[in-house]
Amino acid sequence: MADWVETARGVVFPWLCDHFGHLSARHYLDWFDDGGFHIWTLVGVSHKEMRERGLAIVVARFTINYVHELKAGNLLVVKGAFTKVGTKSIATLQKMYNADTQELAATMESVEVFFDPTTRTSAPMPDDIRARLLPHVVAVA
Repeated sequence: MADWVETARGVVFPWLCDHFGHLSARHYLDWFDDGGFHIWTLVGVSHKEMRERGLAIVVARFTINYVHELKAGNLLVVKGAFTKVGTKSIATLQKMYNADTQELAATMESVEVFFDPTTRTSAPMPDDIRARLLPHVVAVA
């Protein structure tokens, strides 16, 4: 069965906080976006390989749920997994936690589409890449 992989880790610095004293909404996306790049390599599909094959991945949609605030000085960890693999797209869920308390801080669901950078249009996912991704799909309740 597939498992969650750690995709990012960070520190909530004071300059990342808003006027309420907690991590500003804009900075959650930074860690989720970084995690979205790393998850591919962590499951064995490198960005280098995709570039060499003339493939790219573009975000079609993301949704962030803010669950519990993070404040200056908190450490955070992001874990991610693929939740669906289609013929042209994949869905990913990432979860951000307070690293000390393991309290869920936020989630981000995203849909990414395979993209041909030359024609600037969506492209079918190559079968061999799809086969490598499928074992990493997690069931989400």
